[in-house]
Parts: sequence; C-alpha cells; structure tokens
Amino acid sequence: MGAMSTVSVRDVAQRAGVSVGTVSNVMNHPDKVAPSTVTRVQSAIEELGFIRNDAARQLRDGRSKTIGLVVLDVRNPFFTDVARGAEDKAASAGLTVTLGNSDENTVREATYLDLFEQQRVQGVLISPYSDITARLHTLRQRGIPAVLVDRTSHDLTISSVSVDDLAGGRMAVEHLVSQGRRRIAFVGGPMEIRQVADRLEGARQAVAVNPDVTLEVIEIEALSVIAGRAAGSAIVARPKADRPDAIFAANDLVSMGVLQALMMQGAVVNVPAEIALIGYDDIDFASAAVVPLSSIRQPSALIGATAVEILLEEAADPSIEARQIVFQPELVVRASTRA
Repeated sequence: MGAMSTVSVRDVAQRAGVSVGTVSNVMNHPDKVAPSTVTRVQSAIEELGFIRNDAARQLRDGRSKTIGLVVLDVRNPFFTDVARGAEDKAASAGLTVTLGNSDENTVREATYLDLFEQQRVQGVLISPYSDITARLHTLRQRGIPAVLVDRTSHDLTISSVSVDDLAGGRMAVEHLVSQGRRRIAFVGGPMEIRQVADRLEGARQAVAVNPDVTLEVIEIEALSVIAGRAAGSAIVARPKADRPDAIFAANDLVSMGVLQALMMQGAVVNVPAEIALIGYDDIDFASAAVVPLSSIRQPSALIGATAVEILLEEAADPSIEARQIVFQPELVVRASTRA
C-alpha cells in the first residue's frame, strides 16, 4: 500500500508548517487565508497526494459505503442485469452501487474513475473501453481495489469476471453451420471493444474448420439497435444472391436492429428460411422479439455478484493475488435459427 492511501489533513498541515485549522480554511474558506499560505498548503496537498473527502469525516474507516460501477452502455440490458447482480450482493454487505456510463468514450471513463477516487469508494467494478491497467494500479495503491467485468485483464494483474467470448463466438457459428448455413455475416463493432473482437475470433475459428463456409465481417460504429438496423438495411439492399444466409450479431441489441431491417415493409426477408439470425447476451427482449431470437446467454447477474464478492475480499486483504473467473456461455436456440 502506498503512503497515499493514509494521507490525512494533519500530514498536510505538518508538511506545510501550518495548523490543521489553517488547512481546513484553505479548503473551505481560502479568502480568509494569506495567498502565500494557500499556495504552500496546496503544494503540500499535491506532493502528498491528499484527496479531499467530505463524506469520510463521518466514517471511521475513511471509506464511503459505495462501490463504483462503470459500464460501456447503460442502455444495454446486459449491463443493467450485471448492475442488478452487483447491487444485490453489495446490499448484503451494507453497501450501495453507484453506476457510471462510459458510453464507449475514454474521456468519460477517466472522469468516472477520478470521481470514484475522490469519493473514496470501497472499490471499482469496470467494463473498460480502453486499456486502463495503469490507472487501476494507481487506484489500488490508494487503497481502492478494482475488478474488471465482462472482460479479462491483459497481463492478469487485475482480477476479472468474464465469459469465454471465444467459445461463445464459436458456439454461435457452429450452430449456424449445423443448420445448413454456409454464407455467414458477422455484424459488430467497434473492434476496439475486446468482447467484440473475441466473439469475431471465435466465429473465425468455427469457420476455419469448415472449408465450404465463408465469413463476411460487417463492422458497425456502436453495439446498438440503430447500428444493427443500418447494417440490416444494407444487406437487404443487395441482390438476393449476394446476401448472406445467416447473420451472427455481436449482441442482442444489434440483432434486434438487424431483424427490424429484415422485416421492414418492402423488404420482408423470411427469418430464418432466407436468413438465420443469432445474437449474444440473451437479454429479455430476445425471447420477446417478433421472431424470437436465438442467442448466446451470459450469466449477467452472476457476473455482477461475483465481481462484488472478489472486490470485497481484496478490500479486506490487499495482498490477495488477482484472480480471473471465466464463466462458460450457453447456446439458446429459438425461432430465428431453427430450421
């Protein structure tokens, strides 16, 4: 543990050569303090890495009763289910979960991590958009453990709870192949998102052992219904002979958008007779779609609960080694692929 995790107002006062009351005035009423003293105290705060924490004054252990959770897209019901699992587990430990939505944006992601650090949360759960390993190590030095959600750590130095997306991608395409499909399109993106890249790689592995099967990659800008609908419309606009006979969508929101495009008036592509369609996550809407969607199920609530469990263990004992928990996905077959 670095010294930063235990820096107090008294340490700052000592470094600046002033009283604790003066440090308090600099933070709360700087106009009452001589400018040269303000500068000296601010320098001491910076040098020591002191983080002001109003809430901590009421907490004996200097920690808020909160866990920070940062997800890629709060509109995706998969992440809502992860948050629910985390919340239930946190509640049983007397804690609450504060949710941040990075919206696949590195600046927003960094802003939430800064905010959670200032609030001295018990720990952070994050489904990262960028590689933030170094930032999470800094948090840990300051006494705030972090656990990756829905993705593994590059160098295995940070604990994670994820699903084997390579296996999930393989499973989806193997299923399509078993249904007699040979011209498969993968619709997903951006490829910077590790889960998307892994699902595509799994799909490629399944195609590699089937020489008569082709895989076309249609990259989209976001994992959303709108992006899926646009990709679906582009497929519908092609001559029938040039269309794929199956589509593997990187998640269920994309899959629902594709389905909407295939079923729009004037297009009306028969699903699954002409094009079979499978998604990923098995969100509630998948089974309720006009044509119920096949999907690769992830145990979303269990992912959230397990991540909180690991986080609390690491908060209690920072010397625990990082662990990578990987759940296996499950194929759920519905009308959208059933021959």
